[in-house]
Amino acid sequence: MKNYINLLKSNKALMKLSSIQLLCYFGAWFSHMAIFTLLINLNAPTWAISTAAAFTFLPAMLLAPFSGAIIDMIDTKKFMIFLISTEMITVFFMVFMDSLDYLWIMLFLVFVRMGAGSIYFQTEMSLLPKLLNQEELKLANEIHSMIWSLSYAFGMAISGFYVHYFGVKVAFLSDIFIFLAGLLILLKLEVPSLLTNKNIKIFATIKEGYFYLRKNPKIFHLIILHSCVGFTAYDALIALLADIKYSHILAVPLTIGFINASRAIALVLGQFFLSKYTNPKSLFYLLILQGLSIILWGILQEDLHVSFIGIIMSGLFTTTLWSYTYTILQYETQKEFYGRIIAYNDMVFMGVSTFVSFAIGFLYEGGFLLSHITMLLGGVFILFGFYYRWILYRYF
Repeated sequence: MKNYINLLKSNKALMKLSSIQLLCYFGAWFSHMAIFTLLINLNAPTWAISTAAAFTFLPAMLLAPFSGAIIDMIDTKKFMIFLISTEMITVFFMVFMDSLDYLWIMLFLVFVRMGAGSIYFQTEMSLLPKLLNQEELKLANEIHSMIWSLSYAFGMAISGFYVHYFGVKVAFLSDIFIFLAGLLILLKLEVPSLLTNKNIKIFATIKEGYFYLRKNPKIFHLIILHSCVGFTAYDALIALLADIKYSHILAVPLTIGFINASRAIALVLGQFFLSKYTNPKSLFYLLILQGLSIILWGILQEDLHVSFIGIIMSGLFTTTLWSYTYTILQYETQKEFYGRIIAYNDMVFMGVSTFVSFAIGFLYEGGFLLSHITMLLGGVFILFGFYYRWILYRYF
């Protein structure tokens, strides 16, 4: 903990970026919870809930080839201001969605908002290597994952109660004001620009990044490895559990809030305690333990109260896997290609997350039990553990 605090104190730009992260991530869960609650309250079909979850990830996958090139070509600060402003505007229009007649408009707003958010994330993660050395970069990634987990924990917990007692419209408005606070900090931020050459055309930049990736298969496999964390994108699964299995016990938004808050607390604790033990050798065991813990959650899922054991266990390893696999990728990437490689990485990661969101709804509609779907997700991590062993043998 001391190392994290010292790094934030010594690097004011990182401190401000982290503060913006905390505010925007925390606020995002208000509208995130409000969207799923609104769909459930409007008796939206299962495919609509799964699609809303998938649209959380789909923009990054579709926009990555262009966004990575754009990040490397334009003024960084102005671009970040534009992206946060876009998120605020889309959340504002969500306030007026009150009928399934507006379903596709709602999904479009989710798409645009998450697209802006994902590109902002790519820009920030491309910026960090310019601000920090390698050891600081590892700590910064861990700080980022803990901020995400903390905002997830408190955002989900508070937003669950908030939406339940104040309604979805107030939740959307609250999100706007939190984004505004982040924007005010960003306006005072001084950061180096990622702009390298104004004269390079966007398609030439995309092509250059593509050939760089082809010439470096190790980076390609590290991108695939990082994407395994996308198999923890089970927002649709949690929403279905809350609606179908647990709604007779507790109100849906409260159930979603409690489940996600419990999981997120585990995400923070896991990163905090596992950081010093995380290295190339232990990563294999972390992948295996992640898989086994998700399988345990599936086994315990029938009872809401007992299932929290599995929920907490399955959250202990996720942020460590995310931050460490991300750090390895950053280590292996040349600085002039950061924007494009980070965007390609985000594309694959979000592609997996999108696939998981759609697959959960598809498998459930096809007759699979939610517990079996959960255990299937856990099995994937065991396969990724052995895939990582192959990467070590082949490239390191």
